[in-house]
Amino acid sequence: MSKSIKRPLPLLTEENRFFWTSGADGKLRFLQCTACGNYVHPPSPVCDKCLSLQLEVVPVSGRAKLAAVTVNHQMWMPMIEPPYVVGIVELEEQESIRLTTNIIKCKENELEIGMPLEVEFEECEDVFLPMFAPAAQKSKS
Repeated sequence: MSKSIKRPLPLLTEENRFFWTSGADGKLRFLQCTACGNYVHPPSPVCDKCLSLQLEVVPVSGRAKLAAVTVNHQMWMPMIEPPYVVGIVELEEQESIRLTTNIIKCKENELEIGMPLEVEFEECEDVFLPMFAPAAQKSKS
């Protein structure tokens, strides 16, 4: 897990609590429709694909690819020291599930659209913020 810094935190509700607290065990979780298999995010009481109400919280791999990125050099918030990287990541399980998040443990000149990423969590009070770092390279045997 990343070292915590002070940052604005999401408001926890009964609908989203599972998402913001699931990183406690290192797993990223989303709602999945049991009728059609579609992942639903942001959390909603109904599947946005088939309109089923049969949704369950399931863990995902935590793997994603970088879809868009920006490096902020301006201090937009006094508690977050620039530069920092904001990216949009697409989950491996379903590209339509995208998260806007921080990209960590990566130099600016190493950022590449499509690069493989893995989730890491930053614990802030009772919230576990999903952030993404470059995926560990598997050695070829």
